[in-house]
Amino acid sequence: MKALQERLYKHTSATPSKWKEKALARRENKEWLRYSQHIAMLMLDKMEELGLAQKAVAERMGCSQQYISRVLKGTENLSIETIFKIESALDLQILEPAFADF
Repeated sequence: MKALQERLYKHTSATPSKWKEKALARRENKEWLRYSQHIAMLMLDKMEELGLAQKAVAERMGCSQQYISRVLKGTENLSIETIFKIESALDLQILEPAFADF
């Protein structure tokens, strides 16, 4: 048993895991995460409809493909500016109904 424990400790990461902090953050931000995931789903549906890959959306928005990947995971805290860029790049209405009178 001791030999098994020693072998396991050899493969243990030197940096502590942050799974607990991430789980607590998800619980505290449950409503926001649902909204972010809703936007991600709208984006994915529109991207499929238009036949666009993440890279093409990134080019249209002027950002990196890695950022689009994070947005599509539904965990990114999006600014109003970013939501506007998503709307413009994919011809979506996310916030537009809220600002229809402007």
